[in-house]
Amino acid sequence: MNIKSDIPQISVLRQQVEQKAGFPLDTHGDFLTLSAKIETCLREHISESTLERIWGYSTRHYDTVSSRSLNVLSRFVGFHGWEEFCCSLSPGSTASELFDGDSIDVSKLQPGARIRLGWAPDRVCIVRYLGDFQFIAEVTENSTMQPGDTFCCRQFQKNRTAHLDNFCKVGTEKRYTYIIGKNTGITILEETD
Repeated sequence: MNIKSDIPQISVLRQQVEQKAGFPLDTHGDFLTLSAKIETCLREHISESTLERIWGYSTRHYDTVSSRSLNVLSRFVGFHGWEEFCCSLSPGSTASELFDGDSIDVSKLQPGARIRLGWAPDRVCIVRYLGDFQFIAEVTENSTMQPGDTFCCRQFQKNRTAHLDNFCKVGTEKRYTYIIGKNTGITILEETD
């Protein structure tokens, strides 16, 4: 399914993608870099030419964007998909909480940094940052996540659900999206030693 590219939600999504990427998308090289970052984080490919079309950088005129591309970009900025992203922008939504509360922006972490996460009813995990938005679980209590499990995440926000992409159980190669804090959000969020 294709969606008209001139709707305001796509403009907001472009802004949030640039914010997560940490740089404006002004050159062909920027789009190549973003394509590689998305593939590393989500294990999904979106070509630089597709990104250039969405940003209007392409010399060809395109007036629609595929829903698949919008889903990938929405996941890149921390949503489950395009529909959830759009719902967060609707009047009465709690989208402002995404940026107003306590959060940890993974792009600002140094490899080796540790984060303590907790969510209801009694889950607690300590994860170590490996770089490139990837983490490994080190300590877990009462959780499906076990020491050695790995995943990607771009941002953790207190009182919000977190989608851990490319979640891989230790000793396996199958990848999942693991959702933590589905009912109450993350209740413990702190950097730790």
